Amino acid sequence: MYLDANARLLTELSPQERPNQLVIIDGTWYQAKTIVRDVAQLQKLPCYRFAPSSPGQYRIRREPNAQSLSTLEATVAALRTLEPDTPGWDQLLAAFNQMVEKQLEHSAGYVSWRKKQNRRSRPRFIPLRLLQDPTSVVVAYGEATPGKHGLHIDKPLPVNWVAQRLGTAEQFACRLQQKSPLPTSALEFMQLSATDFEGAISANEFRRNWSRFLRRNDVLVVYHQRIYQLLKNMDAERPQCIVLKSIFGKWQRGFHSVEELAGVENVVVTDDDGRSRADRRLELAVALVEHLRRASIGSEVDRLGTSALTHNSDTRKPAAGHRPSDV
Repeated sequence: MYLDANARLLTELSPQERPNQLVIIDGTWYQAKTIVRDVAQLQKLPCYRFAPSSPGQYRIRREPNAQSLSTLEATVAALRTLEPDTPGWDQLLAAFNQMVEKQLEHSAGYVSWRKKQNRRSRPRFIPLRLLQDPTSVVVAYGEATPGKHGLHIDKPLPVNWVAQRLGTAEQFACRLQQKSPLPTSALEFMQLSATDFEGAISANEFRRNWSRFLRRNDVLVVYHQRIYQLLKNMDAERPQCIVLKSIFGKWQRGFHSVEELAGVENVVVTDDDGRSRADRRLELAVALVEHLRRASIGSEVDRLGTSALTHNSDTRKPAAGHRPSDV
């Protein structure tokens, strides 16, 4: 059961066509879409949907539209169609609505305190450079040479490197030449093919092209410190760096990937199955940076004043052979 353009309406099925078992995806909208996309077994199943007759009652969270229902509401609506004589659906929804009402009553008692706390604490952990001129913010994502099973690579090098300048949407993308062809398992994991490396560039070309892409006052934003380390291993230019995982880790827990972090922050991006894993993760990282800026720049202006945001310190490009310390 999934909201898909090609899914058949349950109400249009004859009794003989009705499924005996439903698989229902539970999670946020982004998580559900990711599960359906990445689990091959689900893609082999026939898909069904239904047309809600009334808006959902899960008022604890904002839904994408009036036709969006919670997992429990969707389950009840589907089973009402498939098993109209089964008793108990109204009681199940009544328990659900009671849970929603109690949650809303509980939230009302401390919502003002939560808002005050968020305004005070969140901007404190966000680097000021991230809130300045977006044309100086470059978000990057890189994937490294895979190691063999049980073996650790001391100095991994980038295989696929992508980046985007926030203010202009200017992009940088390249595949790097490898000493030996990548195994099929690694290509599948990165969602690349051998033909993607036909135009791969050398390490020297990468360093030269990357240096040309960067500007004097750029700040580099990466999801994880290991991504920044790839530039160090390549002896490529490394601007001042901001690590998203460190920022979000100040107040968020329980995420282990950029996809999980986006789900926790309710950040949704468009899906495109034709892109590589690095391209999709870069889009998520860009969306998270924009999410941070939208959520924090207003509070930061109130706290520091507009003059602090527009002030640029001397961040001149280091001389040849000099590398700024890791951030």
